[in-house]
Amino acid sequence: MSKGTYPLKLPASIKDAAKRLAAQDGVSLNQFIAVAVAEKVGVMTATEEFFARRPTGAGPEEFLRLLDSAPDVPPAPGDDLEGGPAPSC
Repeated sequence: MSKGTYPLKLPASIKDAAKRLAAQDGVSLNQFIAVAVAEKVGVMTATEEFFARRPTGAGPEEFLRLLDSAPDVPPAPGDDLEGGPAPSC
């Protein structure tokens, strides 16, 4: 695996928090930051792929049409909202 370097300047409070968390995990600050960046890249890549595969063409009007076609029945037992229905917008 090739490695690249990048000079990183962090606010002192973030660096201190990252150092503390790295120590709790038993890893170096460098390793902690590398894993954090890898996690963020993974989440953003997965999100990008999800939205790229997501069907397009439906807008708010289509959503409201589908919502209007839903039956007007009380919720099944256990599915009701605690404290009653949500306030309408």
